[in-house]
Amino acid sequence: MSDLAQFDAWLTTDNFAALVIREFLEPVEGPDGVLFPATYAAAEDKKVFPGGYNIDPPEGEKNVCLVDSVGSQANRIEPMFAKPDYAHLVPQYAVKAGEKSVSILEAGHRAGDALVRCTPLQKDLQNAFKDVLKGNAEPLARIAPTSLVFGVWDSRDTQAKLPRLVASTIRAFDVKRLKRSAQYNPSTDYIGDKLLEDTADKKLKDAYAERGFVHVPATGSHGGVIATGEIRRDATLSLAALRLLAVREADGTMSEDRTKALRRYILGLSLVAFTSNAATYLRQGCNLVPSEKPRVFNLVHSDGTREAQKLTLAVALKYATAAAKDFKVAAGKEVTFDTKLAVADIKGEGDVKGTRKKSAKKAEASADTSEGTE
Repeated sequence: MSDLAQFDAWLTTDNFAALVIREFLEPVEGPDGVLFPATYAAAEDKKVFPGGYNIDPPEGEKNVCLVDSVGSQANRIEPMFAKPDYAHLVPQYAVKAGEKSVSILEAGHRAGDALVRCTPLQKDLQNAFKDVLKGNAEPLARIAPTSLVFGVWDSRDTQAKLPRLVASTIRAFDVKRLKRSAQYNPSTDYIGDKLLEDTADKKLKDAYAERGFVHVPATGSHGGVIATGEIRRDATLSLAALRLLAVREADGTMSEDRTKALRRYILGLSLVAFTSNAATYLRQGCNLVPSEKPRVFNLVHSDGTREAQKLTLAVALKYATAAAKDFKVAAGKEVTFDTKLAVADIKGEGDVKGTRKKSAKKAEASADTSEGTE
């Protein structure tokens, strides 16, 4: 069997549901170390969620704490395809915006991002999303293939939406919430030494505090958590969802050969992302590494049976390289952000029309494919 054909059964039959990895983590300080989960803004109704750590249920010893969300994990993994060892796998498109050049791999909404949409790629991307709605994923794979791997929603135009094939989330179980306090002391007593005037004016006193001229206490802020249960990264590569990708001819019929090439290519990218070494440093106070408990890596069959896997990143990269060559991946290019296109986009003019309903605008802010930094 050729390297290209080695995983074809996953792509052509309904016998396989997904690849799954369950990896057990701990803080670098040790299993009882303090870690700092992501913090989130409060909901409009603070009774629903007051903001801070996402812990369910919010009270009690048995709970689940979201350490790193599926969107955040995707944003950590996807930029790997711009690195020298992996750049040959995808077209390297970037947007020149002012003095900054931003890779499409780093755009928050990927191919659906405003930054990318307001460039000479606009029409090609719009047509690619329209093709997605018709069941043809090939044009989008030619421009932004990682949007097929990590999911994309063209929420501001065609409404085309593709699910994530690769999803990874880190959670901690049975956590104890901690608080921390601090005290800022100025270098000298500015008021006592007559360097600044004493005042009863609240606005001026607040300005003194903000600029560091007086003592400022900070009490009861987020102090991290201690996980008395497991800290776990659960990752899934959905083979069932991948098999929904197809290449359609103009008359709507599926092209068998081109569909196979597309699925092999996207599987290759997905396997590289899936088996890559996940980032250990998530944020200040949250540096997680694998624990002594071995990870579990299974191929899950559609009947629920599980088959242990030993697939490595090296094998995945070799397969992905062959699949990318067979798919004839283009080099990509740098395009320039066009302010005129942005103005027309804002006004709902030009090729891109504002098709979202007001309710969709609100929902879009919380869509998992649009998450940025935390």
